[in-house]
Amino acid sequence: MRFARWVFTLGGAWGLLIIGPMFFLEGAIAAQTQPFSHPDSYYGFLASTVMWQVGYLAIGRDPARYRPFMLIGAAGKLIFGVACWVLYAQGRIPVSVPAVATPDLILVALYVTAWVKTRPVPAPAAA
Repeated sequence: MRFARWVFTLGGAWGLLIIGPMFFLEGAIAAQTQPFSHPDSYYGFLASTVMWQVGYLAIGRDPARYRPFMLIGAAGKLIFGVACWVLYAQGRIPVSVPAVATPDLILVALYVTAWVKTRPVPAPAAA
């Protein structure tokens, strides 16, 4: 269980470190690409992503209790990482985007490993 605590705490902290500053980078990102047509979607994505990082930190505090959420979190990171590489292969985004998303793919393997190594909490006995 120590492995799961370490992995999910590291994953949550890493995510906050990467995503948090993006709340202040809308102008810089828009200057490199183009102005956002839907800034509400940008900030909605950031807010949802930050809250998942908080969720990873919660899993890290009590992995056995939150074991069912481990694979959901791994799936989210997998979908994002794969989507970034597919978009790059299609020539739709620069290589810097999937490069930054690649640690998420590493976390997928670590999260699944943590899920396998963490024993589920026994169900309460029926009355």
